[in-house]
Amino acid sequence: QVQLVESGGGSVPAGGSLRLSCAASGYIYSTFCISWFRQAPGQEREGVAGIYRGDGSTWYADSVKGRFTISLDNAQNTVYLQMTSLKSEDTALYYCAAETLSWDWCRSQWASMNRFRGQGTQVTVSS
Repeated sequence: QVQLVESGGGSVPAGGSLRLSCAASGYIYSTFCISWFRQAPGQEREGVAGIYRGDGSTWYADSVKGRFTISLDNAQNTVYLQMTSLKSEDTALYYCAAETLSWDWCRSQWASMNRFRGQGTQVTVSS
C-alpha cells in the first residue's frame, strides 16, 4: 500500500506562486509514476503534471506548461509542484496520485492513472 499526503495549498492573488508537496510512504518503487491532478467544482478532473520516479521524466498539461514545474526528491519520497503566474482558472482541489507503471505506460497514462491518491489540498487564486 502507498499513502500520499498533500500540503502547501492556500489562497493567493493572480500572478502569485505556490509550491505543493506530496509526501509518499509505504511501498515506493523506482517504477512509480506520480502525477498531480486538479478538480474544480462541477468540472472533470485534469491531469496537471506527471513525473517518472525512475529517471525524472516529466509531462505537463498544455494549460500549465511554462508555469508549473513538477519535481521529485527521492531521498524524501516527496513530489513537488511549483506553481507560478497563477490564474483564477487554476483554482481547484489539487491532489497527487501514484501507480507502478513502466516508463512507456507512465508517458501515456500519467494524466489518467489513479490507483493511489491523496486527499488533496485546496488552491484558490483571486483575480
